[in-house]
Amino acid sequence: MLEVFLAQDPGKISAPAIDYAAILPILIILGAACVSVLFEAFLIKHQRWSAQVILSLLAIVAAGVALVVYVGDSPERGVTTLTGSLSIDKPALFLWGTLLALAIGAVLLIADRSVEPGGAFVAQAAIRPGTFQDRAQVGSTGMQTEVFPLTLFALGGMMVFTAANDLLTMFIALEVLSLPLYLMCGLARRRRLISQEAAVKYFLLGAFSSAFFLYGLALLYGYANSVKLADIANATAGTNRSDTLLFAGLGLLMVGLLFKGSVGPFHTWTPDVYQGAPTPVTAFMAACTKVAAFGAILRVLTVGFESTSWEWRGVLWGVAIVSMVLGAVLGLTQTDVKRMIAYSSIAHAGFLLVGAIAMTEQGLSGTLFYLLAYGFTTLAAFGVVSLVRDSNGEATHLSAWAGLAKRSPVLAGVFTFLLLALAGIPLTSGFIGKFVVFEAALTDGMAPLVVIALVASAVAAFFYLRVVVLMYFSEPSPEGPTVTVPGTFTTVAITLGVIVTLVLGIIPAFALDWASAGGFAS
Repeated sequence: MLEVFLAQDPGKISAPAIDYAAILPILIILGAACVSVLFEAFLIKHQRWSAQVILSLLAIVAAGVALVVYVGDSPERGVTTLTGSLSIDKPALFLWGTLLALAIGAVLLIADRSVEPGGAFVAQAAIRPGTFQDRAQVGSTGMQTEVFPLTLFALGGMMVFTAANDLLTMFIALEVLSLPLYLMCGLARRRRLISQEAAVKYFLLGAFSSAFFLYGLALLYGYANSVKLADIANATAGTNRSDTLLFAGLGLLMVGLLFKGSVGPFHTWTPDVYQGAPTPVTAFMAACTKVAAFGAILRVLTVGFESTSWEWRGVLWGVAIVSMVLGAVLGLTQTDVKRMIAYSSIAHAGFLLVGAIAMTEQGLSGTLFYLLAYGFTTLAAFGVVSLVRDSNGEATHLSAWAGLAKRSPVLAGVFTFLLLALAGIPLTSGFIGKFVVFEAALTDGMAPLVVIALVASAVAAFFYLRVVVLMYFSEPSPEGPTVTVPGTFTTVAITLGVIVTLVLGIIPAFALDWASAGGFAS
């Protein structure tokens, strides 16, 4: 890119033009993350939790305000800045708004210390599981507040990831969002060994997926002599070069992206990590990471490879079918609530991929809406899961949920509503999300794929309804778990998810209109 800086005067390097108003939400989040690290270094221990919570929530709200202000004055076709490495267009703004809204709920779940005394995170990460110090910390009021800067860095990486206009920036953002998550997965206060196993498994498989992404990036650079998506698109439109580099690079690139989106068959990390990670972190990953991953998938396919869609579309058909079938069928065999929701997320990733490969404005807007709807429903569902507990912590085995409606009718009713939304029942956001995605696919001539998706939805609905039947039509065990009274933070997070799920199911027009505001800029 040196020629960009030397364009005016070969002897003088000029700084690139930066649209600070466009990238202000990212700057606020990443700036707050840096300040949060300083809080860890300079504040005394008992002051850190309150300071970190206030800083995190204020940063997210401030970034949201900056986003709303910019949306009102943003160019119709979007802008590119930082020498074209970031594209701030209508889909990016929608994804940023979705991420920030979901992050508020996630931070509230992470910050709650009433459900688990002292919080869900271990007070001292260096303590080995099973030691005397570990057992002594279980009832303490200490909390590992390093989780807050990690959350902000991951959120900032996700925002850059969805707006990245070249593959190198996208790779850096991928690492920025992934590395904090690897650490956060291993910080559970309870069941330390399974938590640390989840962190190691996520890290190792994530490193492999990053290697695939980077190797694909290298091959595409060899093909197009550029890592910019627009340059790759131009190279595919008029060149006599071998397509081997192009499609090998695209395939490897997509492996990295599909892994991050929990799309089968690149899903093997998902059930173990969802089960082992602290539930607030699982909620954050399930909601926000999927939004970031599919935002990047939509941008890569639409901006960089739309002209060659007839050659790779069939492969992604197969991937979507595998993801839907694996998620629906294997979800039937699960006896753990968190693993069941993990396989549900794999099935939903297949539904999202149906919209992503439609390659139309309707497909883009439908997928963006689906991400918004799915994120809030999943966030609230994991908030509910964190409340059913026994002496060992969260009681996630399905047998523990038998007769839950008799112990806590309100909690059972909320969880039933969220499960029906995941199943796609009318008057919920899940139904509208599936409807708009499948309608876009039908309009684009993908009727066979829609039929398979409908069958998979029907199969998946069975394991949602199985939990409902278990809660309402089974007798509770005498030594069954208790339902913890949620604190303010958890209550607000669950309420937010339920309200959004209901509102988007009844009056979805405003969100659909925003999702349909415009396409990607290159």
